[in-house]
Amino acid sequence: MSWLDVTTHRALLEAGLVGLIGGGVGVQVVLRRLSYYTMALTHATFPGVVAASLLGVDIFLGGGVFGLVIVAGILALRRARGQNLTVAVGVTLSAGFALGVVLLSAQNGFSRDLTAYTVGDILSVSDRDLVLTAAVGLVAMLVLLAFGKELTFGAFDPDGFAAAGYPRTAVDLGVLVLVEATVVAAVPAVGTILAIALLVAPATTARLWTDRISVMTVLAVLLGAGSGVAGVLISSQVNVAAGGVIALISGAAFAVSFVVAPRGGVRTRRATRTPRRSPAPATADAR
Repeated sequence: MSWLDVTTHRALLEAGLVGLIGGGVGVQVVLRRLSYYTMALTHATFPGVVAASLLGVDIFLGGGVFGLVIVAGILALRRARGQNLTVAVGVTLSAGFALGVVLLSAQNGFSRDLTAYTVGDILSVSDRDLVLTAAVGLVAMLVLLAFGKELTFGAFDPDGFAAAGYPRTAVDLGVLVLVEATVVAAVPAVGTILAIALLVAPATTARLWTDRISVMTVLAVLLGAGSGVAGVLISSQVNVAAGGVIALISGAAFAVSFVVAPRGGVRTRRATRTPRRSPAPATADAR
């Protein structure tokens, strides 16, 4: 594939932007332990994207509206007492994806391949997709820059955050909306299912290397964008799905860091583990 090919350039730019957004927003996902919620959102967004495409509506609009409904439902379940939230989110995850499959299969003669929604089709990205992705990225980065300290405070001490007078529910809703917007923006590049890779893996990997949130954010953004660009380049050479390669690279970066990272790596933990005390040498009996 030629370097002068416009399609390749658009794919590289889209992958870089989506990786950047996923890395930045993913920091809040990791700090707030929202990985499972995020996986549910990726599956629940799928029917909204499919329905929008079937109706001829923009997939960003369809996926976004449907995703906001899911966000509100998850937030309500999270606040409800006596609810098994893990079970509720699991049901949302499976039911959302199943609804998308049913909608897609019910349309006779519909030519759009299922994989275009689930793992993306980055080579079909248009200039309009790039503009919308860039807009989502700009809003996300502005929010993270403007309210980074408050978001981190709320992530580490939710009760103290509320006691300090901050609107905890509104902030939680805002974070989930950012996550949903990132998932929708990632659909053309990696699809709804693989979006979780760019929202969790780069931030989790960065967390293994540093305790500083600012450094973690920078590392996550670089890892996300780098995984996206590298995935497109590799997939163009071996002729495989770019979304899958991007997710594999993100996972490989985490796997390597899990072993060798100075903060949380396996080798580091073994090296710093307190050695066992050797038994005291036996002494001769006094005569």
